[in-house]
Amino acid sequence: MKNYEQVLETVELALAKGEYHFCIQFISPIIKSFPLDSQEGVNLRTILITALCGINKKENAKEICKELLKSHESKTRDDAKYLMEIINSPEIKRPENWNIKFDNNTSLKKNSRNALKLNKINLSEKKFINIVDKPTGETKPFQSGFAFIIFLILLLLIPLLSGCVKIENTLDLRQFESINNYLEVESKYINKLPWQIKFEDVIKDILPDAEIVKGESNFSLENKNLNLKDAKEILNKIQKTAFDLAGFSSDLSIDTTQRNLIFFKKYNFRISFDLEDISKMEDIQLNFKIIHPHKAKFTSLKNPQLKISKNLIIWNLIPGQINFLEFSFWSWNKLFIGSTVVLLLITITYFLRFYRLKLGSDLPQLPSE
Repeated sequence: MKNYEQVLETVELALAKGEYHFCIQFISPIIKSFPLDSQEGVNLRTILITALCGINKKENAKEICKELLKSHESKTRDDAKYLMEIINSPEIKRPENWNIKFDNNTSLKKNSRNALKLNKINLSEKKFINIVDKPTGETKPFQSGFAFIIFLILLLLIPLLSGCVKIENTLDLRQFESINNYLEVESKYINKLPWQIKFEDVIKDILPDAEIVKGESNFSLENKNLNLKDAKEILNKIQKTAFDLAGFSSDLSIDTTQRNLIFFKKYNFRISFDLEDISKMEDIQLNFKIIHPHKAKFTSLKNPQLKISKNLIIWNLIPGQINFLEFSFWSWNKLFIGSTVVLLLITITYFLRFYRLKLGSDLPQLPSE
């Protein structure tokens, strides 16, 4: 396998010179040596897409873009979407009147020759010649690097001009008997989409007890003091209503088990979120945050979708696939601990009273008859 730095230096130099054919021939045989899940593989495939677009092989470029769309990294998928939009954009034809055309006529040639002879004579007599009204010649095409520069400019402009909807739900499990759920929907670059406006109107009737705040580009909803069953129902209502109004189907499944061990309780969570149909929905970011009371244990710590801190899980949901999360944590058995403390205090009080009566008091006693 060739060294990545040498390959990158070679293809970048070829791309800068406009040698797209050489760039494609150089990368294609070795592209499989750099896996798609590595940054090196993503960089080389992006350069290959640029070279293919430079020679108008857009179909081949689309195939590579589809590979990048399957990446586990959200940034890589977003960049691939922007590249796909550029590739699918219509071509702009250059008007014919941009070029100066000359008729191939023998009479014009003779006249031009005579004019040249006269000009030679006049050149010897005049030191300064007025050439303001003379044609400048045929319009030259842009240099090879111009297309690459325009491509980079468009790539930077697309994130600023496109829309992106961020949906973030936070489930607070710190008080397991009093769960709080907080939802926020935010439009980052454009105004609210039609399905967002419908969702805000419908959700008021579905969840009348929720605290709702509406803004120009955002919407938030909060439910407080829920038990686990109610929290599951509310989460299912929210996701089903939102995606139904957007024209997509989804399925959220939350399975929980509880194990009592005298002073402790162990909670196991298995969450499955089916978003296979959401792959058709562009420019959407889905985050699921879970706040837990104690340190959580996960079945898989190598999940790139997770960001884990002390008591917080940030789960980045990927559209187009089934997202799965399994974790567990321990919690104090407050009912048992409280009952044990009360029973212990009653027992101590009883023994203190018993021994106090047994020892008697120091007060003088009346003489007996």
